[in-house]
Amino acid sequence: MGAFVNFLQSLNPFMLLLVAISTEIAGTTALRMSAGFTRLWPSAAVVVSYILSFYLYSLVIKQIPMGVAYAVWAGLGTAGVVLIGVLVWRDPLSIWQILGIMMVVAGAVMLNAFTPTAAA
Repeated sequence: MGAFVNFLQSLNPFMLLLVAISTEIAGTTALRMSAGFTRLWPSAAVVVSYILSFYLYSLVIKQIPMGVAYAVWAGLGTAGVVLIGVLVWRDPLSIWQILGIMMVVAGAVMLNAFTPTAAA
């Protein structure tokens, strides 16, 4: 287990943040599949995904300012969940929602591009 933790800590913090965001998106997707926590395996996936996601986020904020990391997490996580909803469940999406998601992603990219990785 220690070797795995060392490996995680050696990753670029923004790469680690992307993995944390991905696990959060997986957990949110599983949450919808859990049908209100009435299905065992999707419910278990929610719990495992969120625990892993928050653990990874805790490693990220050792190297990236917490506010910036959270803004990138929230923005890209929102965009990812919207994309999954549209592609998997055929959720409707208006032009205004598309523009809003594009602005969220642009903001996350700007925060990522202009933030030093030194610990705050």
